[in-house]
Amino acid sequence: MFSKLKLLFAIPDLRKKVLFVLGILFIFRVAAAVPVPGVDPNQLRRFLSSNQFFGLLNIFSGGVLDNLSIVMLGVGPYITASIIMQLLTMILPRLKEMYHEEGEAGRSRFNQYSRLLTVPLALLQSYGLLVLLIRNQVLTPLTVFGYLVAMLVATAGTLFLMWLGELITEKGIGNGISLLIFAGIVSGLPVSIRQELFTYTPEKLPFLLAFIAASLVVIAGVVIITEGQRNIPVSYAKRIRGMRMYGGVSTHLPLRVNQAGVIPIIFAISIILFPGLIGSFLSGVPNQYVQSLAQFLISVFNNQWAYGIIYFILVFAFTYFYTAVTFDPGAIADNLQKQGGFILGIRPGRPTAEFLSKILSRITLTGAIFLGLVAVLPIAVTGVFGIRALTLGGTALLIVVSVVLETMKQINAQLVMREYENL
Repeated sequence: MFSKLKLLFAIPDLRKKVLFVLGILFIFRVAAAVPVPGVDPNQLRRFLSSNQFFGLLNIFSGGVLDNLSIVMLGVGPYITASIIMQLLTMILPRLKEMYHEEGEAGRSRFNQYSRLLTVPLALLQSYGLLVLLIRNQVLTPLTVFGYLVAMLVATAGTLFLMWLGELITEKGIGNGISLLIFAGIVSGLPVSIRQELFTYTPEKLPFLLAFIAASLVVIAGVVIITEGQRNIPVSYAKRIRGMRMYGGVSTHLPLRVNQAGVIPIIFAISIILFPGLIGSFLSGVPNQYVQSLAQFLISVFNNQWAYGIIYFILVFAFTYFYTAVTFDPGAIADNLQKQGGFILGIRPGRPTAEFLSKILSRITLTGAIFLGLVAVLPIAVTGVFGIRALTLGGTALLIVVSVVLETMKQINAQLVMREYENL
């Protein structure tokens, strides 16, 4: 590992890319440290710790809500826009054709539509966030002009971070948006560790050791499941053209255990926290029946057991749903048949599609259970160990490990490519 790091900084081209990424991340953290005026930091901290929706939004925005910075929305609207565009591919055949069949040019246009959709989503999200913060006395009341300025600043901050992320993807190493989220999550760890050290007592030592051991086990499990895949053996028929023979090779089709990634958790958390968010809005309505409904919604979804069970079920269901969106066994079977490939013992065409669908359904069961357990991990850790300061959310943990693994793969690919160039 250290030899690869040394080699990484020894190659001028790769060294420039790494320094460029570090410079962009530094700019991001500087922007995240500039707060908007009129914020009560203590009230904001209490609000974020008591509101699960904005706690998750803070994770996906890269920690920019900790002090309500000028980039308060982070990359959240862009992520939402990307998810909406991917879901629209199921409804609009033209978008599906653009994304899957038109190559790099089609995906470039698809991404452009995602960027355009980010603007109205950022305006709507900034307005809702400002209303809630003012209602919870985190922000001082604003005039109409103040609302407009704050919404434009928040939207501009989102577009600025989106641009920084695309610069990293284009000129650096790794996925820019993922690295921005990763930097925001990791930046909060020193504060959590310091908070736990200040409140340390000798009675906490067994719980801390057990917590560290459990964290290592969970990280190892995340790595195993994220990297796990089922290899389906594929053979290609021999073809003779002129005096040459083509094909006759054997390879494999990889089916990942966690085909959906972290997307099911995003979908599930958006749905399960939506009733609580509506309850927070309705709590200010001067009507007894509406306020009773608001209190009922808030009390039900603040119950940890009910929240954990519903959350697990939604993550489980959305894992199958998103896997069906992103992986089409019929299209894979058609491509194999066109290229002269076949799975041993399975006829090409529809039988191959049914076989792949059956295998994918079985291995997705493991991935769905894993994602559900990771999603409810913070509830279990808090309930068993009673440690809140060091609790790293399951979603955040999954993002951190996935980004590290993906970045390491890209660095290894860059090093291997340089070795071939030297040869």
